[in-house]
Amino acid sequence: MMQKSIGNCAHCPGGIGLEYPLYDDDLFWVVCDVHPIVRGHILMIPKEHIPAMGSLSAAAFQRYADIYQKIKFFINAVYGEAGIFEHGVTGQTVFHAHTHFLPFNHGTDEIISDNNALHKLSGFSDIRKEFAKKGKYLFFENNNQMWLVDTNVGSPRFFRDIFAGLLGAAERADWKKADGNNELIEQFNHDISVLRKDWHRYSKK
Repeated sequence: MMQKSIGNCAHCPGGIGLEYPLYDDDLFWVVCDVHPIVRGHILMIPKEHIPAMGSLSAAAFQRYADIYQKIKFFINAVYGEAGIFEHGVTGQTVFHAHTHFLPFNHGTDEIISDNNALHKLSGFSDIRKEFAKKGKYLFFENNNQMWLVDTNVGSPRFFRDIFAGLLGAAERADWKKADGNNELIEQFNHDISVLRKDWHRYSKK
């Protein structure tokens, strides 16, 4: 696939978001989040500059689903339970689709307490249907169940703020502010180094 950089996008070739790669193929990059909420925080990013994973073609979306499961299994095997989210346009602060994977062991009701704002998904295809219908969504997976959240409750860094708060790492939620904190940058770099070693050990098994 032709890789076209868009302006100074952090998730296009040369962007800071691709600084610590773990895996790539012709369609996707898998990288360490350069501002991890917690050790083990991974991003999956399409090489095509698109707004949301739900806008992928059917074939590319199937590849996304396959790699998604592999990343989830890695986190389960090395770190424990996984939490996964995508802002799907709503709440994005980098406007190039990306899905977050990170160690997370909290109840779904702690993430979203209003059941009326939640819609249970039967599978990945519901994400594409939601994007085709509305052009946006808020998606997360927790305890092996996928959910859409009412986008009316969304805000910038919506899931980052929630997950970071529940993990006792609220200071890591706003990556723009974190960039000016040398102590946090040292912690980020250490967590990234450990994650890369864990990934390579796991990949060799």
